[in-house]
Amino acid sequence: MAAASAIIRIEKITREYVMGEHVVAALKAVELVINAGDFLAITGASGSGKSTLLHLIGCLDVPTSGSYTLSGRDVSGISDEELSAIRAGKIGFVFQSYNLVPQLSVLDNVLLPLRYSRQSRAEGIERAHSSIDRVGLSDRITHRPAQLSGGEMQRVAIARALINDPLIILADEPTGNLDRTNSDEIMSIFEQLHTDGRTIVIATHNMSIAELCSRVVRLEDGAVVEDNLNAGSRS
Repeated sequence: MAAASAIIRIEKITREYVMGEHVVAALKAVELVINAGDFLAITGASGSGKSTLLHLIGCLDVPTSGSYTLSGRDVSGISDEELSAIRAGKIGFVFQSYNLVPQLSVLDNVLLPLRYSRQSRAEGIERAHSSIDRVGLSDRITHRPAQLSGGEMQRVAIARALINDPLIILADEPTGNLDRTNSDEIMSIFEQLHTDGRTIVIATHNMSIAELCSRVVRLEDGAVVEDNLNAGSRS
């Protein structure tokens, strides 16, 4: 992989948790490079460290040891305030449980990441409309989450992840709560975003989802055991 295209470089990252008298190692000396334009699946059995690694990549957690470089900056030891700014400006998140605010409309849910930005509301609304249209929900813009299907709620989550034009989109089991039809629709959106040049990382235990990605990293017991280009990918 060409170093010049690397946007994320993880070197000997460990993450340990103290559980009573025991120390549990969720990640063990993980090495990983993510390049601009990657469509990467992180796979492995439950408890293998997928979500822990994704949370570290997304600056939702910090490593116990090792270094994490994002866009040329080592972020493994910076303050919570700085991490928050990085999350807001560089990373878009899509979660299995959607994480939408029930009282807000589709439009206002998508606008949430702009709360602390300097953009005017008019500019934000224009960008939100563009993101919502991108996922095919322009006719649902005034609906609240309870009025949407699971697939539609996940589309809202993707639109919200796009609103800040992030450096990378991270998705944690994004199809885990969906049936096959809606899963296929959500993955089609991710595939198109990748075709458009987005860098996307998906944590999943579902190999049929991983096979749609162009690169697959497999974790086992907190360590990377495979990192392969996926010849079968449609991307």
